[in-house]
Amino acid sequence: MTRKPLLASALALAITFVVLPDAVAATAPAPVTAQDIAGLVQTHTGYPVKVSIYGSGLNNPRGLKFGPDGGLYVAEGGLGGTHQTTSMQCTQVPDVGPYSGSSTGGRISRIDHHGNRVTITDQFPSSQTSAESGGLVSGVADVAFIGDAVRVGTFNGVARVGANGSITWIANLSVYQMHHPVQNPNPGDFEPDGTWYSMVARHGKLFALEPNHGELVRIKLDGKIKRLVDVSATQGHIVPDALAYREHFFIGNLNTFPIVQGSSKVLKLTGHGQLWPAADHLTTVVGLAFDRRGRLYVLENTTGDGNMGPTPGTGDVVRIERSGARETIVTGLVLPTAMTFGPDGALYISNVGFGYPAGMGQVLKVDLEGWRHGA
Repeated sequence: MTRKPLLASALALAITFVVLPDAVAATAPAPVTAQDIAGLVQTHTGYPVKVSIYGSGLNNPRGLKFGPDGGLYVAEGGLGGTHQTTSMQCTQVPDVGPYSGSSTGGRISRIDHHGNRVTITDQFPSSQTSAESGGLVSGVADVAFIGDAVRVGTFNGVARVGANGSITWIANLSVYQMHHPVQNPNPGDFEPDGTWYSMVARHGKLFALEPNHGELVRIKLDGKIKRLVDVSATQGHIVPDALAYREHFFIGNLNTFPIVQGSSKVLKLTGHGQLWPAADHLTTVVGLAFDRRGRLYVLENTTGDGNMGPTPGTGDVVRIERSGARETIVTGLVLPTAMTFGPDGALYISNVGFGYPAGMGQVLKVDLEGWRHGA
């Protein structure tokens, strides 16, 4: 298969994600396809590993989880919208606003093992930044399950999604942050509603991580919210956006732009509420996951020296052993945003998560079953 070039110019701003893309070079003979993008991905395991497109046609895919029914549920930022805000309506972060959006369009999709996608709901809000900053789309950020019900984390709240796609809001995170400021917010990069990104379900409760203010909170199903740790208090503005749980919570950070290779890390939250280093010398961490053997996998959005902002084709997955030894096992990802392990032991990655036209997002399946045979 001939690989078509993928180009992007990046606008370096200290917010969660900003990229101004040209998805295809002007001289490209034909549009880039999902197979072209997946074809950039390479594995480095020492034995053959199959990489396939598990689902496509997604609109800015973000967090993803397998449900009790075996389906893969994907949070999607959506399509943005045309309704524009003013500084009188909400705070406009310099160079990023004016924002525009729609009250609907943020979507959750279910993908079966045949790759068939169905819409669970598309009734969540979707917004985007100014055209000058790339028109970056935000919407549904992550999904989690308590029992058979899917819970959705958006940029300012948590909602329960019914079997018929109905939405019931159970917690208002915007109001919480308004009344519970963190210790060290960054005045030059401050979103009043936050940019809630990752969510984990544990023992009938939800745990959500917010990068812009820098905090991890616990959310009960009655809507009560409690901060577990103020990341900004000890770490400053490091943009913590990746969350995983294995005996403790583990938090990975994106860091600010321009990108500095090796400037991101993973922190472990102790039972006493302290953050201890778990891994360092990482870059633009956007996802964490543990495999069945307790090994930590880290998803990096962009790697390489000289990248001022998110750069397609440079994302990767790093495996970290319990001993601390590490190995890059997947490269060539295009602006990935999240990952999860499936019940089959395969790794599922949200690829083309932002910066490209709606519908180009995909979920890649990396079949790691070979790890069971001597890895």
